[in-house]
Amino acid sequence: MLLAETVIVATLTYPVMLFGYYMRERKKIHIPIMVSIMIFDVLTPFYLYSTRDWKVRLIDDGDILSFMVWTHFGLLITLFVLYALQIAAGRQLLKGNAAARPEHRNIAKGLLLVRALVIASGALLVQAES
Repeated sequence: MLLAETVIVATLTYPVMLFGYYMRERKKIHIPIMVSIMIFDVLTPFYLYSTRDWKVRLIDDGDILSFMVWTHFGLLITLFVLYALQIAAGRQLLKGNAAARPEHRNIAKGLLLVRALVIASGALLVQAES
């Protein structure tokens, strides 16, 4: 899959995530969708790393010093931290701790925003492949 196609696939998963967000009252739909999106997001960097020559792009072409590369990396780290916090809050909800609901809801809003920014920054990093 080309890098641009990877961004397209990630973009197509965003409406699926929104659907899962709005199905939050139906745990049998909400949880599998959100877990699948999280797994997709965690595995995508491994896929990209294994299918691209990052030494050429980052070192030889000098993109390692690019503000956009570091912005994308920072957003990815933020996304993964929010996922960890969201899983912890979700587990508390599944245990019956209703006090975790506001935290889970607020993290969800942050996840929607940060994931959109990760996809957008990834799209900006796509270069025409020869």
